[in-house]
Amino acid sequence: MADIARSELILGGQKSGKSRRAERLARQWMDAAPAHRAVLIATGQAWDDEMRERIARHQRDRAGRVPGMATVEEPRALAEALQQHSAPHTLVVVDCLTLWLTNLQMPADGPAVDATAPIQALCRAIEQATGPVVLVGNEIGLGVIPMGRETRDFVDALGGLNQAVAAACERVTLMVAGLPLHLKDRE
Repeated sequence: MADIARSELILGGQKSGKSRRAERLARQWMDAAPAHRAVLIATGQAWDDEMRERIARHQRDRAGRVPGMATVEEPRALAEALQQHSAPHTLVVVDCLTLWLTNLQMPADGPAVDATAPIQALCRAIEQATGPVVLVGNEIGLGVIPMGRETRDFVDALGGLNQAVAAACERVTLMVAGLPLHLKDRE
């Protein structure tokens, strides 16, 4: 079995291989023992036709790569969902933190939420999880400084979220061109 950390944050750009790595870890976990399960907590919401198709494609592809992995949709109450589904024989994949933060700070169906308390609750849930946790998120702070206050605020908030979750996780992996680069491994 692959060396699966108690908690791992997988960061990278779009189409860098983040979700595929998380799926490989889930598959390896389930293959390692008959009692092992995997649950995906999906944070994306289908607010338009393109996103609906994207979600459907991800569901089809994931079912082929990781048969038997359950999916739970939770766009906002992530810490609570992690607490509910964490178990010693269950690996939980959260995909993705960036969409979760978007749902809090730029919701399409209501007012924005200050993400400070939810981020703190998520970090506590990661540290208290009884089974392995793999979290996927985007690293978007490597490019040019974006135009517009709201966009800069989001980039700043995502950088803070990534730092907080990285501190709570045992392992942090950066994905580039499908290749993992371990930034932190069981300090």
